[in-house]
Order: sequence, then C-alpha cells, then structure tokens
Amino acid sequence: MRNIVIIGGGITGLSAAFYLQQESKRKQEPINLKLIEASERLGGKIKTMKRDGFTIEQGPDSLLSRKPAIVELTKELGLEDEMIFNETGSSFILVDGKLHQMPAGTFMGVPKEEKAIVDTEIFTEAGKKRALEELEIPKGEPVEDQSLGLFMRRRFGDEAVNRLIAPMLAGIHSGDIDAMSLMAIYPLFYELEQKYGSVMKGLQEHMPNQPVTKEKRSSGIFFSFKDGLETLIHQLHEKLAEDTVSTGVAAEQIVKTDSGYEIYLESGEKLAAEAVILATEHSAVPNLFDDHPFLQDLKQIPAVSTANVVMAFDADAIENDLDGTGFQVAREGDIEITACTWTNKKWPSTTPENKVLLRVYVGRPEKQAFMKLSDEALTELVLDELKKVMTIKADPQFTVVTRWKDARPQYQVGHRKFIQRIRDELSTQLPGIQIIGSSYDGAGIPDCVANGKKAALEALQFLQNN
Repeated sequence: MRNIVIIGGGITGLSAAFYLQQESKRKQEPINLKLIEASERLGGKIKTMKRDGFTIEQGPDSLLSRKPAIVELTKELGLEDEMIFNETGSSFILVDGKLHQMPAGTFMGVPKEEKAIVDTEIFTEAGKKRALEELEIPKGEPVEDQSLGLFMRRRFGDEAVNRLIAPMLAGIHSGDIDAMSLMAIYPLFYELEQKYGSVMKGLQEHMPNQPVTKEKRSSGIFFSFKDGLETLIHQLHEKLAEDTVSTGVAAEQIVKTDSGYEIYLESGEKLAAEAVILATEHSAVPNLFDDHPFLQDLKQIPAVSTANVVMAFDADAIENDLDGTGFQVAREGDIEITACTWTNKKWPSTTPENKVLLRVYVGRPEKQAFMKLSDEALTELVLDELKKVMTIKADPQFTVVTRWKDARPQYQVGHRKFIQRIRDELSTQLPGIQIIGSSYDGAGIPDCVANGKKAALEALQFLQNN
C-alpha cells in the first residue's frame, strides 16, 4: 500500500484528503493516507462561533455559488439541505464620510456600463469624465504581468480606482492595488482589454445583461450553511476514514530517502511517505527542509495581518433604515476600517429577533499598527469610525475580536512566474512534494478546494508513474 502524507488541516488540506480518498476508492487502488495538523483544531481560517443565539463567523462568512468546485464539494458531502443563501440588498461605498449606493452596472466594482459612472455621486464631474475615457483609450501593449492598480488607473483614472475599484477588488484580498499582480488575481480584465480594446466593452460582450426575476432578487449569489461555515470542515472530517487525521501534531523536518520521504514530528514519531502534500502557510515550508535553499525564496511572499470586530446590539440601539447588506470604504482619507457587514441583514438566520449583528473589518497593508492595540482599544476605534456614518445609541451587548496575523498572502507582480519556478525546482529536486494553499493559486475557499482536488489527482498520478 502506498503512503501519502498531507501537512495542514485547513480547507485545502482537507479537500485534498477527501479527494485522495474518493479517487483511490474509485480506482480501487488503496492508499495509506495521513493528515497532520499542528493546531488542536481543523479548518484554518474557517471558524464559526455560537454565542447567545448568534452565529458568528470569525473568518470567511460565505461561499460563491458560481464557483463550481465548492458547489460540487457541497453536493458530494451531502450538504445541499443545509445551504442558506444571503439576502440581497444594496451595497454601499463610504466616500468623504458619506455612504453612497454601489452604482448599478458594475462587475466586482469595475464599471461595465456608462450609467455606472454617470449616475453615481461617488465621482466628481472630472472623475466621471476621466472614467468614461476608458471606452476610447487604446489597449495596452501585451505584457507578461503588471500591477492591478497600474492597469486600472490607466484605464479608468485615479478617482474611479480609489473610490470604487480598489475597495472592491483589493478589499477582497486585503491588498494594495498598486502592488497586486493583475495576471495572478484578475487576468480576465487584461484578456478583455486585449480582445475588445476596452474593459467596459469587454464586460458588455462577455457578461451580457440578464433579466432580473423575482426569484433572483430574493436570494443572493453567496451561500453558507445553517450552522455556519464550519459545517463544511466538520463534514469533510467526518467523511475521512478513521485514524486519517491527527491534530496537535506538528511536522518538524522532511528528509528525502531512497524510497520517498521521512516526516519527523515534534512528538518524536516518524512517518514514511512516497508523496507529500504541503497545505501549510508558505512561510512554514522552508523550515521543513535543511538542504534545499531554493525553498527559502517562499519567504519573499509578503503577508498582511487583518482583524474583524463583531458586535451584537439590541435592535433599538442602531438606526439603520438602509436597504443593504453593508459597505466598503474608499481608499482615501485616514479611516482605519475597510468594510462593514450588516450581518443581521445579509444573513438573518445568524441573529436572534430584535438584535443587530455588525462585522467590521480592519487591515490595510499600509495600516498595520492596529495589531498592537488591545481588543478594547480596537473595538473603541471601530465604534468611533462607525458612529461617523451610523447612529449607534448604546454599547454592544458583546464584542468578539478576531485577529489573523500575517494570514493574507499577497500576490505581487510576477507571482505566477515565481511560483512556477519554485514548483519546477520541486519536481526536479523533491519529486512527489507539492505545495498548495492560499499562498499560491487563489485565496478564496473555492480556489482552495479546486487546488486540493488537483493536488490529490496529481499525487495519485505520481504514485502510478513511480
């Protein structure tokens, strides 16, 4: 029986384990599979808390239903009856201390139609004029990569980027739009520009308007589960064969042998494997190997710290009559928060009746000092900034502060080529070793699931060929 070890019990590692198990059964090629996780819990950044009748997500809060990998996994796990979809409503942008409704006719914050520029109060007249020039600006010369900010500023101008595009596109990744790799994160926009000569024209052709039905208006494109997102983790664990998973077990060193690899654990145990899938943070990988200096280059991938502050209130403590699910913050001014979700409106089942649940995000790359604040000071900072745009008449019933230190890898210009070089070196020097996870090929949960499955299939193929 062939041995495979997975190091890391987040969504990527668990997905790889699930698909390894499924595919080995399908092919009737049994494997001895072990997954080890250094912490005492599985799930990584997916973390659901239950408190006083509230369901609180301390990490991601939803899954995107148009991503096939996560929908397929949900079905394979038998979780379809547990799915809940977000309530729809307007999104807002905070510009100059005022909430503005997200313009109609955008795709992920990028204007698709002229009305998205003309009919909004987010832009000045000069900003509107500059953004509309996107329709006439010639396509750029073909390049291997460039920053998302450079590309969008050339197409739409600074004002549109800072006030609309960056809050959406960069906000998803907690990144600096002027450092983020266009080709690693949003290659679609480059491809549309090259094909149609304009991003707006390309979006119109690529994503024609669909009639909005009553059914579409009543539920959104994001989903979770009745008991929270961690349901996904529990179900994945449950589906794995007994004794597959070990928590509280850290890998200390991986040594290449004639027959594969030996994984030395901090407990003193040793595991043998012919293939190893590393689903850990990128910064942990170099420390597992003594004599392969090219892996030290992984430490060059920067990572940003973030935090979210969840606050529960009595309903009469908050005045919020806006039909919306939350707001993003323009990349202008000195405000610390980056976004706020009105969770009780977006996910009503998370919040008891006559209560309000707010979730506020902090953590821009250039503003990391918040990590030194106490929970109390960070909560006070967040409340002070919220009170500038919302009426809050009482203290929170309770507050939950969650910090993610250096947990958001940043895909900078040249990222794809950089990662491919590392993988080419791995295949030559350490065949059978794979690196997967949010540091490499996509930070979203669906991307992690898809890459976990891909790694599983490649590991089995490696064993078959060796």
